[in-house]
Amino acid sequence: MPGWVVPAFVAGAVVTLVASARLVRALEEIGAHLGLTEVLVGLLAALAADAPELTSAVAAQLEGKHEIGVGVLFGSNVFNIAALLGLGSLVAGRVVLHRRVVVLEGVAGLGVAGCGIVLVTDSLGPVGAALVTSAVFVPYLAVSALPPSRLPLPRAAQRWLREAVKEESEEVSQAEPPPAGPRLRSSASTATVALVSVVVASAVMEQAASVGGPDLGVPEVVVGAVVLAAVTSLPNAVAAVYLARQGKGAAMFSEALNSNTINVVGGLMLPAALGGLALGNLGRGSVFTGAAYAGMTVLAGGLAFAGRGVNRTAAGALVAAYMGFLVTLVAIA
Repeated sequence: MPGWVVPAFVAGAVVTLVASARLVRALEEIGAHLGLTEVLVGLLAALAADAPELTSAVAAQLEGKHEIGVGVLFGSNVFNIAALLGLGSLVAGRVVLHRRVVVLEGVAGLGVAGCGIVLVTDSLGPVGAALVTSAVFVPYLAVSALPPSRLPLPRAAQRWLREAVKEESEEVSQAEPPPAGPRLRSSASTATVALVSVVVASAVMEQAASVGGPDLGVPEVVVGAVVLAAVTSLPNAVAAVYLARQGKGAAMFSEALNSNTINVVGGLMLPAALGGLALGNLGRGSVFTGAAYAGMTVLAGGLAFAGRGVNRTAAGALVAAYMGFLVTLVAIA
């Protein structure tokens, strides 16, 4: 193994963590300046926090290492559920969730997870999978950005959505106080520098893992779904623990599922639709990781809905499920 691999991986990880945290904050400041809804600001923050995963995945796909690219995204999604919801709830003891928020976020999250399975199994082809994903993601984006009264829905549905968005927005707004001080131009400049730093550092980290993993006999899907997935998801995990300790369950739940949705849409669906993802080259490990992501989404949503939140028992079940995923993936790979 070349001597530069370990130092490059560590340096890339450190820069990624620091820069992605600053990127999240800068985008929140921009959202506040522009008067965006709290839910939409949360979606932007999730996008910023996902920059390391997306960059690593796209870099791997451009190099033709599709097992690593798919593994990073699906593996990050499995890790997000275990770390954000499981570990966060273990630290807090219990997080309380409104059932409307669980349904709103859970339906969209599970729909996109199902689309990810359709993609990696090549059931509809990349364009068909992208269209189905759009049918799930675009309405969710509209609900996040627009007042329910402006949506073409029955009044009963509008009332339900109004309450769900209100409950989620209240916790998101309380989780992070309104930013003050920086001007829009300053926030935009900071976001640009942070984004470039994340992209470069994540690409370096992916390259180091891609070279070092095979030299150590580690399969590509394990490099992506375990090593890179965990490291690139750390910014989300740290934020989730903070939110859980503040009792902001809805914000934490939203962050976890929004992050997973963005990974699938931005890291898988768009490259596949543009012809940048070779579906025929994906092995059992990638398909299993996608299935594990969908299964963890169902498990997390079911536990959260039934218990009106996540207690230590439910959190332990999520962490145990992740451990089972790791053991099974290594066995398959």
